[in-house]
Formats: sequence, structure tokens, C-alpha cells
Amino acid sequence: MYVKDHMTKNPITITPDTTVLKALEIMGRNHFHRLPVTDEKGKLVGLVTEGLVNESSGKNSTSLSVYELNYLLSRTKAEDIMIKDVTTASPDIFLEEAAALMIEKSINVLPVIDDDRTVIGIITEKDMFQAFIELMGYHHQGTKFVIVCEDKPGVFAKLSGLFAANNANLESCAVYHNDERGTEVVIKATGEISVESMTAILKDEGFNVTRVIQTTKEGETVVYS
Repeated sequence: MYVKDHMTKNPITITPDTTVLKALEIMGRNHFHRLPVTDEKGKLVGLVTEGLVNESSGKNSTSLSVYELNYLLSRTKAEDIMIKDVTTASPDIFLEEAAALMIEKSINVLPVIDDDRTVIGIITEKDMFQAFIELMGYHHQGTKFVIVCEDKPGVFAKLSGLFAANNANLESCAVYHNDERGTEVVIKATGEISVESMTAILKDEGFNVTRVIQTTKEGETVVYS
């Protein structure tokens, strides 16, 4: 899963001489909270966020009237308040690399730039959440099996073989390690075999199936165990 597959492509940008009031209007009209700042060639020179505007203008603590505040914002330019040392991402890095970078830098947005620093996209923490939902097939029809198993070579091959032998297609898979429950494999599968039959097959082969959750074609969720 690459950044380029989940970023917002060709995002709206502003120039350094755009007024902060105009930037706020653009963000409000489009329901987002950040704007890359680019030069006349589309190259990244900064980033303006709604939080930065509030902080720099004292919007949340000022005694100025709405009219006075708007006048102040109309006289302030993006270049006066923008973040200049912007952390960015390449479109070809994996999502987990971008997520790790956000955590490391304590930020929730990354402008995406090409080799010439031209802004080609933007990716936010919301995009990360959406990618995770898609990866796990949350909204898709299928049955999710939560299986506690040994963490050793060959276990997953055996599991996938059992599903394949029963014409069940693996839609998604994740492995979790935790101190309380050990190693958990979460498999989402589709196929003609019934939930009860597949569960019984897994248990007969010695696997500890701790939970089974089915998402129907209509989007309803049924918990079997």
C-alpha cells in the first residue's frame, strides 16, 4: 500500500501572498484544515493549518471583535505565519513509513512531493485510518475468523491451506502479537462453505478459534462467538 494510492491528488494550494482570511475561506468551503503553500511553479514552500492560524492570530483568546479580527486576517499573508520547514512524503513510500513519520514528528498531515518538490498530493491521518479500514475489508461481505495459534513457521501455510481446500477465498489477513493472548491471526474469507462448517474444520485441526464475525451482503454484522 503506497502513499500515492491513498493520498488526495492535486490538492488545493495557496501562494505565499494569499491572505490568511482567504486561506480560512478556502479551508472552510472545502471542509479541510491544511493548505500547502507553493511558489509560482507549484513547488512547496510552506504549510498553513487552521490551528496555526488560530494560534498566530490569538483567535481563541483575543478581545478583538469579529470585524477587527477579520481585518487583521485580511492583512496577514500566508508567508507571515506558514510552517517553512515542512515534513513531506514521497508518493512511492509505503503507508506505514508515512504513518511512522507522522508519529515521529507529532504531525497529522504530509504534503506529497515529487523529485522537484512539486506538490502532487497530500495525505492525512484520516487517510491512514481509511486505508486501514480498506485493508481489513471492514465494509466488505465476508467472515472474519480470529484464531489464536503458535508463532512458528508453517502455521499460516496450514491455515490458508484449510481455507483453500474448502473453496474459501482469503480477502484479508493480519497477525497480532500481544502479551495477554499470544499470537492472533485474523482472517477474513468468502466462499460457499458455512461459517459453522469452517469453524469446525479449524477446531478439528487444533486451532483455537476465539471469535467469528460475519458481514452480510447487506452490511449487517453477525457475531458467532
